[in-house]
Amino acid sequence: MSTKHPIISVTGSSGAGTSTVKATFDQIFRREKITAVSIEGDAFHKFNRADMKAELEKRLAAGDHSFSHFSLDANELSELERVFREYGETGGGKSRYYVHSDEEAKVLGTPSGEFTDWAPFEEGSDILFYEGLHGAVNAGDINVAKYADLKVGVVPVINLEWIQKMHRDRDVRGYSTEAITDVILRRMDAYVKCITPQFSQTDINFQRVPVVDTSNPFISRSIPTLDESLVVIRFTNPRGIDFPYLTNMIEGSWMSRANSIVVPGGKMDLAMQLILTPLILRLADNSRRA
Repeated sequence: MSTKHPIISVTGSSGAGTSTVKATFDQIFRREKITAVSIEGDAFHKFNRADMKAELEKRLAAGDHSFSHFSLDANELSELERVFREYGETGGGKSRYYVHSDEEAKVLGTPSGEFTDWAPFEEGSDILFYEGLHGAVNAGDINVAKYADLKVGVVPVINLEWIQKMHRDRDVRGYSTEAITDVILRRMDAYVKCITPQFSQTDINFQRVPVVDTSNPFISRSIPTLDESLVVIRFTNPRGIDFPYLTNMIEGSWMSRANSIVVPGGKMDLAMQLILTPLILRLADNSRRA
């Protein structure tokens, strides 16, 4: 952790909704005139698209049916840890970008499925912002979590997560239902062993819970809307959180436990703005005073 050069890490699996949460952070950064360097977890995958396909085939031939992008050894997590540590110490560092689509390829000048070159961060940033799969990993010799000053988990209940992934991968990436289901099954081992433990390392978790039937996510025709959901917000350390203020400001919210508040899904962005803005301002103010 670093007072001078703070790091915010948003962690969630594929389809969890971390990109939506990132948009809220970006809005706060713009409004409060905070300069943030943003990096994506996909930048720290070990393999490009073609090499990942070859590695999967090799693992399957060897009887390993659990290898996926969720797996720790499918990612350069020592490099991610180094980036976090270096930024905390110096305010500098470098990252790259994984190109997901032909549209991104046109903008970045790198073929789809490849990585851009490593490039240094822009100078003069106030905060490093990470969004991806492994921002709160603490396993073996790798401890990314200890370098982040604010760790946020995005954890919809599993059926909702699968529905969101199914619709994104079908509609945006053109994958078949069968191919997406295969990926979900292959990722389950690492989901349990690598992804889930991170949500005990986070400072705040946002968990969206649909209030409509999602019992068979593989045939769902639509993603439950925010208004068809509740959001459970859990704080690891509720000290300093003004729960009476939050329940007064967020209509329809209530306390479910001493460290948890439940809000209507349609109020999720408002809740995030109210909760995260003072925390981000505190990090930025402490940085400027250091």
